[in-house]
Amino acid sequence: MLTQKQYELLMLIDKRIREAGVPPSFDEMKDALGLKSKSGIHRLISGLEERGFIRRLPHRARALEILKMPENVGRGHAKDAEQTASTLPANVTPENVVRGDFGAKPTPAHTAPDNAPDNTTELPMLGRIAAGTPIEAISDPSSFVDVPPSMLAGGEHYCLEVDGDSMIDAGIFDGDTVVIQKTQRTENGAIVVALVDNEEATLKYIHKKGDKVALEPANPAYETRIFGPDRVQVQGRLVGLIRKY
Repeated sequence: MLTQKQYELLMLIDKRIREAGVPPSFDEMKDALGLKSKSGIHRLISGLEERGFIRRLPHRARALEILKMPENVGRGHAKDAEQTASTLPANVTPENVVRGDFGAKPTPAHTAPDNAPDNTTELPMLGRIAAGTPIEAISDPSSFVDVPPSMLAGGEHYCLEVDGDSMIDAGIFDGDTVVIQKTQRTENGAIVVALVDNEEATLKYIHKKGDKVALEPANPAYETRIFGPDRVQVQGRLVGLIRKY
């Protein structure tokens, strides 16, 4: 059974796909349902996905597909959808008919109710960061994460998903989400997001001594890397961690 808001969102998505060939944007969903923040849309989308009404297409940050409609809607919507698909231009496929302005991963099964108080802060998820060998620099937000305000340290923040095991002795595991305070200055011994040579980003302890910068792992299987100060830029420091079980 769907909640009223879940039903309204599903009807909105279905109507927009049938009329325009694409679902509404994330902001359009929020405004149409009268919600104050995008976190409410996250909860609704997760609830619809858990109940089997929609699914996010894998490896596509902005893709959504309707799998079924509520029984009380009748078959008119499904028939209209088939007719719409049959009249699409040749270069438009069912896969690219479902783009939307969102891409958050499904939340755990114990999601907050649709009418839950909005007492979290929404931070952009900028992608994956290596806790091991550095990877390409992080870039544009692909989704958003709800974070308790008590976890934030003031100023601007963002989130990253950890890829690798070089920080396991610091309690940071592969797949964890780290909360980063955006800053270019930090103290020795802090865990930071370091940008190396303007193209590789990694999560490590930082130590500065003289004209050298050391990026130290928390796993004896990895070596500490030493750089000149002009090769390393601090992009932020670790202030929190989120783990899903």
